Amino acid sequence: MFIWLAEYLQTNVASAFNVLQYLTMRSILSILTALIVSLWCGPLLIRKLQQLQMGQVVRNDGPESHLVKTGTPTMGGLLILGSILLSVLLWTDLTNRYIWAVLVVLLGFGLVGFIDDYRKVIRKDPRGLPGRWKYFWQSVIAGGVAVYLYYSALQPAETALLIPFFKDVMPQLGLGYLLLAYFVMVGTSNAVNLTDGLDGLAIMPTIMVAGALAVFAYVTGNVNFSAYLQIPYIPEAAELTIVCAAIVGAGLGFLWFNTYPAQVFMGDVGSLALGGMLGLIAVLVRQELVLVIMGGVFVMETVSVMLQVGSYKLRGKRIFRMAPIHHHYELKGWPEPRVIVRFWILSLIFVLIGLATLKLR
Repeated sequence: MFIWLAEYLQTNVASAFNVLQYLTMRSILSILTALIVSLWCGPLLIRKLQQLQMGQVVRNDGPESHLVKTGTPTMGGLLILGSILLSVLLWTDLTNRYIWAVLVVLLGFGLVGFIDDYRKVIRKDPRGLPGRWKYFWQSVIAGGVAVYLYYSALQPAETALLIPFFKDVMPQLGLGYLLLAYFVMVGTSNAVNLTDGLDGLAIMPTIMVAGALAVFAYVTGNVNFSAYLQIPYIPEAAELTIVCAAIVGAGLGFLWFNTYPAQVFMGDVGSLALGGMLGLIAVLVRQELVLVIMGGVFVMETVSVMLQVGSYKLRGKRIFRMAPIHHHYELKGWPEPRVIVRFWILSLIFVLIGLATLKLR
């Protein structure tokens, strides 16, 4: 929105307003806007959630140490999504189709998560929205966005698969693009949701991955950097840098209140939307496989659940004391802050490896 105002002011008031059109400046302002809005509105939202008795319902089959979290306000993801939405609307070029695709996922997945949280905290049903309906609506949203992106693609690079560490391997996916985009969005959404089980555990890896995706978006949308790094040049991808910056700012603001011991929980309204956004941005900058590396913590959590369920059904035995894997370490006696920080460190390592793929080709 402000990019249009900057054009008018540059022409009619002073050329100095041209600075607001620079991608780097708008990215910085995006971070600051989302961060300030989160810090300012956070206490107001927490008080409102407390007044409405929107407290966390802790499942009986979870670690006993989590029973003290009962009643802590949830649905704090509304703070994250609101901050991101405002920042994106203010600082991005709203004629960019990628921006609207991201906003559809943000609001669509956020709505699914909101309904899930509402059933948990109002109806006191720890299961929330039945899994089949959750996946159905995620599939409708992700599938619709994937179809739109496929048929609106302007160049072959937008539907090609970029293989990490190989500069000349870039096969065209054809209709396979639809399946890949769908699974990346839905898979990442649910992976972040599974990770959101401890105070601050999910939001910090989300911040790190978003920051790394901002780098990928910037170089992918820059003709010089993309040529130097031998990656596809996709002009519209550059604007996603500002979206990633908004995620970082909103995430840091939310972490202020979500750090151990948490004053508010993200809830599915936040985790489903953030995961879907990360997945979509990775698809748009053609870094789906690198996302698997950078989101290593999310992958660990998801795989631990799959292995646990599979082992129990096939052998009648559990591999972990409890899944997702962060609960396993809790039951081994690790204090919650130790689990959180060590998973943050792992996430940083995974993100750095992912960024290294830009040069190791």
